[in-house]
Amino acid sequence: MIDEENINVNNQHEQLGLSDGQVIDMYRYMLLARKFDERNLLLQRAGKITFHVSGIGQEAAQVAAAFALDREKDYFLPYYRDYGFVLAVGMTPRELMLSAFAKAEDPNSGGRQMPGHFGSKRLRIVTGSSPVTTQVPHAVGFALAAKMKKKEFVSFVTFGDGSSNQGDFHEGCNFAGVHKLPVILMCENNQYAISVPLHKQVSGKISDRALGYGFPGIRVDGNDALEVYRVVKEARERAIRGEGPTLIEAMMYRLEPHATSDNDMVYRTQEEVDENWKKDGVARMKSYLINLGIWDEAKDADLVAQLNMEIKEATEYADLAPFPKPEDTLLHVYASAEEEKSWQ
Repeated sequence: MIDEENINVNNQHEQLGLSDGQVIDMYRYMLLARKFDERNLLLQRAGKITFHVSGIGQEAAQVAAAFALDREKDYFLPYYRDYGFVLAVGMTPRELMLSAFAKAEDPNSGGRQMPGHFGSKRLRIVTGSSPVTTQVPHAVGFALAAKMKKKEFVSFVTFGDGSSNQGDFHEGCNFAGVHKLPVILMCENNQYAISVPLHKQVSGKISDRALGYGFPGIRVDGNDALEVYRVVKEARERAIRGEGPTLIEAMMYRLEPHATSDNDMVYRTQEEVDENWKKDGVARMKSYLINLGIWDEAKDADLVAQLNMEIKEATEYADLAPFPKPEDTLLHVYASAEEEKSWQ
């Protein structure tokens, strides 16, 4: 049951310049990510896929951030829980399911990477590598290119709270701050670095770390999609004006175990998890829409049925698709000479 006290019943989205249709669309992507995630958990338990890292509990901030960015210009460097983000940017359930099944048609890596390593040249989603946090200096590099080439785009990178303790995070922040680069760094603080709770891994606020690098750090309720939208939109406007980076710490909670290989009851209690379900950002957005009178339970049931069918079709397609061939292992590893020329 969602905690109704956390619902802002004012028409907040119109104050942010969003139409009823846009905010309903935002909710649709949150729910799509949730249903996709739930299906993958079932598939892994059934032995159909090998591994899944859940983003349940983090969809609200992910989708809101995607809506606040320019999905036609900006570059995106998501981390492995960002199903809501990449779906809102333009990836399809079929594309993501092909990755989950490690099939040859997988647009992320041709079935050669673990699920969650998103990549799409068409959508300007930059594939992350397996070492945690390496996407941060990569994002700073894209921002440097924007400044050097005088292009009007930002790079947007996400990572977990555990990543904020890695050297790549601090080196990226320092370089971005020194050169006032157009990069937005969003920490999806879900309270746990695998099994280590926040109070044992971070002293103070992660957002305060930005002060040491000369740019703003903002902490925001990651379960409040519209507040995340506002903060990311303002950060993008700062970056485009040439005012440099912003670090956003979106506070949320990881409602599922770290991954399907994890037993989270070893390091936290069911009571803690149940209490945080009351703050769930997807349910919160649904209540917001219903309280405004622009949504109802009948529409919600229709949407759930539609999304479940979309995911079912994606699952059936991916299940029957062919696996990569051994001889194709080195395909797409190196750029062609024509591609190299186009980058110069």
